[in-house]
Amino acid sequence: MAALKTEIKEDKENDEDQEHAAEDDVDGANPEASKKKKKKKKKKNNVIQDEDVNSGDTNKPANVGVTEEAPAENGDVDNDGDAEKKKKKRNRKKAGGKPKQTDPPTVSIAELFPDGVFPIGEIQDYPLVKDDRSARDRVTSEEKRALDRMHNDIYNEVRLAAEAHRQTRQHIQRWIKPGMTMIQICEELENTARKLIAENGLKAGLAFPTGCSKNHCAAHYTPNAGDKTVFEYDDVVKIDFGTHINGRIIDCAFTHTFNPKYNKLVEAVRDATNTGIKAAGIDVQLCDIGAQIQEVMESYEVELDGKTYQVKSIRNLNGHSISPYRIHAGKTVPIVKGGEATVMEENEFYAIETFGSTGRGVVHDDMECSHYMKNFDVPYVPLRLQSSKSLLNVINKNFGTLAFCKRWLDRAGATKYQMALKDLCDKGIVDDYPPLCDIKGCYTAQFEHTIMLRPTCKEVVSRGDDY
Repeated sequence: MAALKTEIKEDKENDEDQEHAAEDDVDGANPEASKKKKKKKKKKNNVIQDEDVNSGDTNKPANVGVTEEAPAENGDVDNDGDAEKKKKKRNRKKAGGKPKQTDPPTVSIAELFPDGVFPIGEIQDYPLVKDDRSARDRVTSEEKRALDRMHNDIYNEVRLAAEAHRQTRQHIQRWIKPGMTMIQICEELENTARKLIAENGLKAGLAFPTGCSKNHCAAHYTPNAGDKTVFEYDDVVKIDFGTHINGRIIDCAFTHTFNPKYNKLVEAVRDATNTGIKAAGIDVQLCDIGAQIQEVMESYEVELDGKTYQVKSIRNLNGHSISPYRIHAGKTVPIVKGGEATVMEENEFYAIETFGSTGRGVVHDDMECSHYMKNFDVPYVPLRLQSSKSLLNVINKNFGTLAFCKRWLDRAGATKYQMALKDLCDKGIVDDYPPLCDIKGCYTAQFEHTIMLRPTCKEVVSRGDDY
């Protein structure tokens, strides 16, 4: 077909050359007629060129090129530039017909992968447990592979949430600048994540508020309305947020800094998290993971303003198991030696997260509370206050047992809810989670990934090119 197209084009060009020669003879005698002919011919050529372009693209109607390329009547507009902009704006598809992500990202992950198959995370082999080599046989075991296929729908939901997390955080890493307020940062991140996850009530959305804990504050801080806190050049901020599909949660975090003097602290915590991920596996004792994390974390030192600090694992923070609509599902993954001898089991999901500090390595509640979550196991409790009943209805409808913050209550339309929220907390229906801080003047860092303990292998589902 390509050769036939070329020959036809050459014949057409020869005919056009002969027409040009005849026209040139006439044009010398009548200049006005010449101008009209050239203008008419130019318009005709544009139409022909556009038809040639469109003939090779079955995704466009045949008249798209004509509409975009036709010259303006007054002749003083750059139609080529305008047409190119329109094409870029209109054509969000790759060669294979798949939609293409925008910058900043606005196209949902489901649209980007119309076949419904989402990117697989990093695959790792399970570690050997007490010289038991059966962990190596999981990949080839037909029984384990069959179990893997049985849960593929669940894995696919988690991967969708993971891809939304990846694209959101990579956008934020490029977008964020010193001098921005924490509310600006959280709103940009949350608005982006909502678009990518295609927020749909409790079926798809954000799993918990965006943590942006600064410096000595290690976790559970997000700004309430009116908070004017700014991300400065010398700050160390932990960006911790979650996405979910049908309650399947991705819990993933990173540390962001502008000043390179904190690089060693960031490196220590990233290394410790990766150590914990590598150590995790079916039949592995949780306490063994904590011991390996602490050994790596505390092998690092960081020099800040002429003083050297050993990086310490924050011993009262830890990773945790995850289940549907339940961010903390019962098992904890320590980041220091000691702890539970409980083992990890097949088809469990875990958030492997580590925190390093230049301070004491212990956190306490501090500052104004912003994070809240309905108690997963709370029985029915009668409520007397109508405002408490109304607020609980808002929580049940919008968040269920997923964590939320005051900004999100504002967004859901709740007003004058402070007394009602306190009442729900006092009765144990809702738990509050204040910011967790080490000593003032120190710096803390965090990295976190969600892993799936599949029958055949371990999948670091939230892994990305960034970390």
